[in-house]
Amino acid sequence: MVEKRTPLPVAEAVERVLEHAMSLGAEKVELEESYGRILAEPIIASSDVPPFDRSPYDGFAIRSVDSTGASGDNRVAFNVIDHIGAGEVSTKKLAPFEAIRIMTGAQLPEEADAVVMFEQTVESVESVTIRKPFGAVENVSLQGEDLKKNEVVIASGSFINPGTIALLATFGYSQVAVSKQPVVGILSTGTELLSVGDDLAPGKIRNSNGPMIVAQLKRMGLHCKMYGMSIDQLDESYEVVKKAAAETDCLITTGGVSVGDFDFLPAIYERLGAEVLFNKVAMRPGSVTTVAVANGRYLFGLSGNPSACFTGFELFVRPALLKMMSASKLYLPHTTARLGEDFTKANPFTRFIRALYNGDTVSPAGFNKSNAVSSIARGNALIVLPGGTRGYQSGDAVDVLLLGVEEGSDRWTL
Repeated sequence: MVEKRTPLPVAEAVERVLEHAMSLGAEKVELEESYGRILAEPIIASSDVPPFDRSPYDGFAIRSVDSTGASGDNRVAFNVIDHIGAGEVSTKKLAPFEAIRIMTGAQLPEEADAVVMFEQTVESVESVTIRKPFGAVENVSLQGEDLKKNEVVIASGSFINPGTIALLATFGYSQVAVSKQPVVGILSTGTELLSVGDDLAPGKIRNSNGPMIVAQLKRMGLHCKMYGMSIDQLDESYEVVKKAAAETDCLITTGGVSVGDFDFLPAIYERLGAEVLFNKVAMRPGSVTTVAVANGRYLFGLSGNPSACFTGFELFVRPALLKMMSASKLYLPHTTARLGEDFTKANPFTRFIRALYNGDTVSPAGFNKSNAVSSIARGNALIVLPGGTRGYQSGDAVDVLLLGVEEGSDRWTL
């Protein structure tokens, strides 16, 4: 008898998945290894930035009051008394109508409160003249204008991007507290599957889902354990899944979640005593996506169809893994765009279409059936068409989920 499944709305399915995500704790890594990780502690400014008043240009440090009245007809002269390179500090104090030659980034000398860029002066051997007045702190980077000491600069749970690395280095973090990463396993199921290097044979296809998910994990900065390919034999598949589930925080299987004669994962979940969170989602592609939890570990049963598998990972696996790492932004970033071409197919379930987004318009990325591979390769976004709609015309506003962005959104917006 075919199992009757009740489809769950996508948002509710995502919520059920995230309810079971537990933080894995923290660890310290070297600064050079921290890119792409999630901060486990906030970054606190250990000093003002800049740490002193400094020059943003190559030029001359002066007292602004001495430039009063300067003009093209009344050039004001300054005696140059010193030279400050970047990283140097002058021991001299400016007197009236004195200047000190200063390089970009150098600390302003005592009494100086303005900088005149080289191109605004006429130089002689020991003096310069200027033709305009300068205000107090003109062309000056003030101490603490960027960040103040003890300020919380970046909150915990944030993705460490190159700018975060610069901040960590600025404040002397040679080691960084980051969230531990989950151990993820991948198992592809199906007697029809061949290894990537095998020759095609009648009725067979090469396993594209496994390598694809490996790449999706790498895009998140995660590694994985491969458990090969399982044939459609219940006992053998059960032993492989049981072993993999015991060794990982999250096991991703592809295929075997439908209701066909050789789709054994529902039976395997039952043998494992797993709690099935859902086994059908009101979405296309990927309605048979199944998620279960056994002994606190995730079992993600993704569709064997590549496009459905890809979409299921982005919608369900990705946010779960991010929450396990205590990330503050769990969801794919969202925007709206104008549809670049007609899409007349009705949408009884919410439809996710692999698409090309150019910042203004978005269009399907080619062949878009659930078994499609080409549109995954060409696309950089997912068009989201709500269930219950009867098609869209070119120019209509549609929701778009962006793929491959370093840091996502902190809320589910669809």
